[in-house]
Amino acid sequence: MSPSGHPRRTPAKRKARQLAKYLREERPDYAYLKEVFRHLRAELDIQVQRQPKKLPYVPTEAEIRSYYSTVWAARRTGDIVLIKTLLYTGVRVAELVKIRIDDVDLDACRIRITQGKGDKDRTVPFPATFKETLALHIAAAHKKGAAFLFESSWKKPYSTRGVRAMLARYAAKAGLTHTMPPHRLRHFLFTWLKSQGIDDALIQPYSGHASRTSLEIYSKIALGPAQDTYDGVIDQFPV
Repeated sequence: MSPSGHPRRTPAKRKARQLAKYLREERPDYAYLKEVFRHLRAELDIQVQRQPKKLPYVPTEAEIRSYYSTVWAARRTGDIVLIKTLLYTGVRVAELVKIRIDDVDLDACRIRITQGKGDKDRTVPFPATFKETLALHIAAAHKKGAAFLFESSWKKPYSTRGVRAMLARYAAKAGLTHTMPPHRLRHFLFTWLKSQGIDDALIQPYSGHASRTSLEIYSKIALGPAQDTYDGVIDQFPV
């Protein structure tokens, strides 16, 4: 017996050697062992202990205002448009860099996201107050022969790494205690929309979140009502 009163266990490494004698003749690979131990857990009624997910850090409105003030002070128009696009739409950085100019519908104030996470297409809204700025950006991009909304001077779409580095530089200049990777801007938008009383069912059609429950919601709700609700509160957005 151990000092705690429980029967002493065979050391895990020794037990593994004992089990190996029985399993070696099966010539197991990883998939086979995984399946064996899945059934073994079931036989012993052992529940998998999952670590609780850590809640993501969501920037405060004060941090977002300070951050955007730093971006604005730099007077780099392309950076301003890119960061506002992230803030207003909540798209993932991998989705942002794949947006083509033709994906932007200025009249409807929507951007088509093609093959987002999970290879799903969706449409995201942006506020009407952003339309003119975005139109000027697109006009300048057209003159350069660009195909993507955010394209380098080498006629290639921005890299996700480059976008992350840009956001990090502004966070450092703003003196923020937390960094500002793209997903924090995304978290801020959806948290802010929730704080305005918008239901998850209205956010999910353009957030790109996917789960068994959200799939049912996708089939029941269209972007129209979602954008109406978005339009009703976005004018109060801190940027």
